[in-house]
Formats: sequence, structure tokens, C-alpha cells
Amino acid sequence: MRFLRIYIAFKSSKVNFCIVAISRFVGKKKQFFLSRPAQQKVCALALSFAPVQARVFRNSSMRLITLYFVLICLSRPHAFCQEKTHSTEPYALVAGGSKGIEHAIAEALAKRKFNLILVARHLDALENAAHQLEERYGVDVEILQYDLSEETSAEKISTWCIERKIPLKVLCNVAGYGGVNDYLSLPLDTLRYMVNLNLESCMALTQLLLPLLSQNKPAYVLNVSSMAGFAPIPSKNMYSATKSAVVFFSYSLRNQLRKKDISVSCLAPGPVYTKPSIKKDTESKLGWLGKKMAVRPQRVGEVSVKRMLKGRMLIIPGTLAKTTSVLIRVLPRDGPPVFIIK
Repeated sequence: MRFLRIYIAFKSSKVNFCIVAISRFVGKKKQFFLSRPAQQKVCALALSFAPVQARVFRNSSMRLITLYFVLICLSRPHAFCQEKTHSTEPYALVAGGSKGIEHAIAEALAKRKFNLILVARHLDALENAAHQLEERYGVDVEILQYDLSEETSAEKISTWCIERKIPLKVLCNVAGYGGVNDYLSLPLDTLRYMVNLNLESCMALTQLLLPLLSQNKPAYVLNVSSMAGFAPIPSKNMYSATKSAVVFFSYSLRNQLRKKDISVSCLAPGPVYTKPSIKKDTESKLGWLGKKMAVRPQRVGEVSVKRMLKGRMLIIPGTLAKTTSVLIRVLPRDGPPVFIIK
């Protein structure tokens, strides 16, 4: 539009300049042989052309403006399309990114201007989280409603990302299921649900999305385990077993992808008070140690994303939690670790 304004001003000034120049030129008697009546006729003829020139100029200007908008429509069709297009900025997929640690990790990524893909079961929680992150950090947030414990969910998510050519740079496998569950009396459906959500979905999503990650190097994978993965816990038998598998899976995958410029990290936090029930359970079992080791979800998210982007393997937020995890791994498996967490 600035170009059009300059062009219009130039054309109008050019017409006026021609008329004034002719008037001045024929007005000089010494340099021109026409008589005064003839001079007046020449000036009148020049002035008679002015409306014609103005009309021609208006028509050409309208054609130019129309051509300008036609070119916009052809070069940017998405500006007139209701379908949402995807930014070329890097994306991070957070599996289970609607609340708790998942939301804290998504927020830490949004602070660093990563566009987000949040995956969870509950649509209301996803929509609220997406709206909050978009308003606060100005990033694009896509939401996918899937139950990650179902076998087909990982394949559907990867197909969605590949078809839209999402520039995926970060994959965070955060979704999990815990709680106090006695393995001896655990229903078989609950057992399968925990294994599928804590372990199978993590492995399946990582494998299916590796082709996209390899196209946006350096890429990052963050698998969420727990300090429970370092010790056998009788009251959380299946939970500690699945989280231990996530730790060793992350170590193995990290070595396998080292030469492909894809960094694999594993987050193993201590107690995180995301629910009142977790706080009550932790304090009843760990007492003062649980209170001292507890970390806010926001800190867990910030520390995990910061260290993941630095290429760290094992991420344990909190000094006391890190020290405790070292002791748990050093002490005998059938000794004190069993009695620390009853």
C-alpha cells in the first residue's frame, strides 16, 4: 500500500507539472513565436486533457490495487482459510500434558517458545491448558484427545504428526499411573493399564516419532520415571517395576541414538505434591524425609526442560532427592531401600 500511495502522488504531480510547464513555456514571447490567442488555445488544450488523464489514472490505479490483492490471495491462501495451519517453529509433544508435572513441563517448553502438542484423555483439561499457554506465552498449542493406555493411540498420534509434517524437535513421555496398589490383589485390568500407560506407550511413541525427530536435529526425548524406579517397593510393586524399566530403556536408547544427534534424558523425581492424596501418602510413609524431598511441580518442569536441553541423562530435581537416590542405588536391593518406603 505504501508503494501505491507513492505511485499515485507521483502520477498526479506529473500531470500538474506538465500543465504548468506548457503554460510557462508558451508564455515566454522571446522563445516562442505563437501569438497570445494561440498561446491561450495551447494552454486550454493542455487543461482539457487533465480530466482525461485523471480518469485514465484512476482506472489504472484500481487495476493495480485489484492485481495486488489477487496476488495476495494466490500467494497466501491460508489467510482466507478457516483450517489452522502449522507454524514452522519447532514443536514439542507432551504426552499427558494437561495437569501436574505434565503441565509444568509444557509450560517450561512454552517459555522457551516451543509450539506444543498436548495429548491426554480429558478434553476439558486439555482445552484449559492450551488456552492458558497460548494466552500467556504466545505459542501455538495443538490438543489431541487420546487414551495412551490403548494400543492404537501411539500409532494414531504419530500418523497425525507425520501427515501434517510437524517439525517435531522434543518428545516428552510424561503420562503415567501410580498410587498404592498391592500386586497380590491387583486386578488384571489395572495391571495391564499400568504397564501400557507407564511403559508401552512411552516405547511405542518414541519408536514411531523417531523419523520426525531425526529431521529436526538436534532433537530431544524426555522419559519420565521416578525415584521408585531405583528401589523395590512392596506397596508399589508394579509401579516401581515399570518405572525401573523406563530408566533402563532410556539409558539403552541414549547409547543407541548418540551418533544420530538425538539426546535421550530420564526424569526421576522424588515426591511431587500434585494431589492431596500424594502428599498424605508420602508423609505417612516417609515422614520428615518426604517433606524435605518434596518439590513443586513448577520446579520439576523447569529443571527437567533446562537439563534436557543441555543433554543430561538422569535428571533428579532437588539436592536431598538426588543424594537419597544415590544411597538407594548403592545399598543392597534386599536391605534398607525396602524399609525406607514401606
